[in-house]
Parts: sequence; structure tokens; C-alpha cells
Amino acid sequence: VSKKYMDSPVEITVGKKNTANKNVDHQFYVSSAHHRYETLKRIIDFIPGIYGIIFTRTKADAQAIAEKLTREGYDIDALHGDLTQQQRDKVMGEFREKTLQLLIATDVAARGIDVKDVSHVINYELPDDIEVYTHRSGRTGRAGNTGICMSIVHSREVGKLRQIERMIQVPFHKLEIPTGKDVCRKQFFHFMDKLLNADISHGDYETYVPMLQEKFAEVSKEDVLKRVAAMEFDRFLKYYENAEDLNVRERAREYGAQGDRRDVNRRDGRDARGGERAERPRREFNSSGDVAKLFVNLGTKDGFYKASFLQFILDMSDLSKDVLGRIDMKEMNSWIEIDKKSAAQMIKAIDGKNYKGRRIRMNDANSR
Repeated sequence: VSKKYMDSPVEITVGKKNTANKNVDHQFYVSSAHHRYETLKRIIDFIPGIYGIIFTRTKADAQAIAEKLTREGYDIDALHGDLTQQQRDKVMGEFREKTLQLLIATDVAARGIDVKDVSHVINYELPDDIEVYTHRSGRTGRAGNTGICMSIVHSREVGKLRQIERMIQVPFHKLEIPTGKDVCRKQFFHFMDKLLNADISHGDYETYVPMLQEKFAEVSKEDVLKRVAAMEFDRFLKYYENAEDLNVRERAREYGAQGDRRDVNRRDGRDARGGERAERPRREFNSSGDVAKLFVNLGTKDGFYKASFLQFILDMSDLSKDVLGRIDMKEMNSWIEIDKKSAAQMIKAIDGKNYKGRRIRMNDANSR
């Protein structure tokens, strides 16, 4: 287009595409799918002073995980597209003031987040788009500080992670999921440090010392320490008393040469079977009429790649990737194959919404 309509055009690029902040350490844990939440909880418990952002693919996941962790006593709230501006401002205000220790967010809702001193970013699931990964990891390690970006992955996703590693040109370090004993030990030492470093310079504590000495006269120092530990760690000790090992003992092929060969095939957007990675779902539709085709007035001109567009519509609709088929993207419009049972939900979630000041139009392509 530029060659046809422009005279001697010049392209100016600011910064480097798909490059990661060098102040961020990239780590990952391999977990089974049904232990993903428990792995997240272990990671959080193993880092007592964490001040971080957890990223999910969908609004439903963000809200559900936030509610579950809140019930279990964590200072956390969710940031997603269903919040009003007032609710969003309230959540962000509490997070900036560190009233909240953790924020769980979707990629769409987290755009523009700029919070100082975020120590950790946790990917509850890997994004499909490398640009999304670099945006997530860029929420930590800001203003010259160091940060850590952690990802929870299934063994089948390790190849995808290695591809991201090559593209952003930084090493990823595999860590073992902490055991229950690891968590209790880490929390115990953290508590001891807090106890030893407690500020007793303010307050009339000397007044109470004689009463404390009298009260504990018949109790040994060791018993006092045990009672203090019991009060502080009762929740952790009971929860992790018989905790299982969550580490997946992966097969060599998932990390070795065969996995690397699969990655090479994906570099041009195709998987080892020759299919389009961003276009094909995990299950195939048959041709018996169970597939609908939707039209939407968003395309590559709106700044989308197929992977980022896929993630955008999944985040907006709270649907699974499994219900989607082929996605055809043009400059101004796109067409999406979808399971007929899920078509109405996607249209309801997206049609009429605004994107960058423009009203989104989505409908059945066959009814246009």
C-alpha cells in the first residue's frame, strides 16, 4: 500500500519488537492441569513478601481465583472488563497503597497498569502471543528495579515456553514446585525475621514487661517460642501437613530434541502436523452443521495478530479455545468459526462493545 500511494516512504521503528526487560528473571513451574490452582497457592505461600500481579486468560478465571484466595485469607482482588470505572479505580487504589498484596487481572483490563515496586508477575496460563507475554512481564522490574516473572505451565506447553525464550532472547529457569514442608519452613523463617526486626522503640512496652514476666514465670523460653509458632503457623501446618508433591516428572521427550523439533515447525505459525497454530482449535468440528460463522468488524488494521485477536475474543466472551475453529483475518474485518452452541454467547459478549473508541459489530456471517 505504501509503495502504491506514497512517494519515498520511510519507516521509523522505536525500540525493539519482542524484547524483554533485562532486569526481569524468568522462571517456570511444570504442573498438571488439575493442580494449577494448588501450584499457584504454593508459589504465593512460598514467597511471604510477594507484591505481585497474577495474569489469567479470562474474566471468569480472574474472578473465581480471586474469590477463592480471598476466602482462604489472602489480600487479593480482581481486575477485569466487567468492573465499572469506579470499581477499577478502587481496586487499583488499594493495590497501589499495598492494602492488597496481590492483583489478579486479564490482559485487556491490565493495559496501562503502572505500579511501582511490583516484585512478581505470575502467568496462571501462558498467553498465545509473545507480545502479550512481554507486556505481562514488563509490569515488574521497572525503574531500574529487578523483578521476577513466573509461569505455571503444563508439560505440553514447555515447547511453547522455549519458543518464547528464543524470541525474547532471555533464559527461562525451571523451578521445583515447593513441597508443603518447604512452604512451612519458608514461612517460619519469615516470621522469625519479622519478630527479630520488630520496632519496639515506639509504645510503652516497658510497662507490660513485669506482667509478662510474672505470667510466663512457670513457662520455659522454649515453650513460649513453641506457643508463638503454633499461633502463627497453625493454618499452614494443618493445611500442608499431608500435602502431596505437585511436581510433574516429565518425560524426556517433552524437554529434549523432539520438543525442539516441534518448536522449529511452529516458527512459521504451523504445528508439527502442518496446521495453522493460531487458527485451529484442540478439537475439530465435523461438517454436520454444528459450526456457525461469525463476522466482526475488527481486523489487522486494529493492531491485531491472529494470536492476540484470539486472546481478545476469548477474554471478552469467557469462552474456551476449544469452541473455536478457523479464524480468517483481513485488514478491516474478520470471520470466526465457532461451535453453534457458543455463538450466541460470543455475540452477546462482544457485539455493541467499544474498542479504541469504535463500536464493535459482530453477527452471524450468513445473515448479513
